[in-house]
Amino acid sequence: MNEMGAGRFRAYSAGSQPVGKVNPGALEVLQQHGLAVHGLRSKSWDEFSGDGAVKLDTVITVCDNAAAESCPVWIGAPQSLHWGLPDPAAVEDSAARREAFAGVYRELQEKIEQFIAASVEVD
Repeated sequence: MNEMGAGRFRAYSAGSQPVGKVNPGALEVLQQHGLAVHGLRSKSWDEFSGDGAVKLDTVITVCDNAAAESCPVWIGAPQSLHWGLPDPAAVEDSAARREAFAGVYRELQEKIEQFIAASVEVD
């Protein structure tokens, strides 16, 4: 979103149960597409709630309800979207996991392109 939005958006990523490091499969697919990974870190969505948190205009959840993952409820966010995607880190076979990360990347890229195209700038 940050790259494709060309300065129109500032995207953040967080999860319900961060493990303390960004998954190497995610880093690999980002680097394969020429995206910067320096400074990325594993973090809880709790960082984006409460006093002093970054104001979010849109929240996009990607948790997979079929896998019984929890999705946060964002009170006060003007727009909330759900893009349910399977967790590629849950794939056990390493070759299949690599393809799962690539597949989720492609799905997110398509959804982000559609989101950007549908977004209207407000002065």
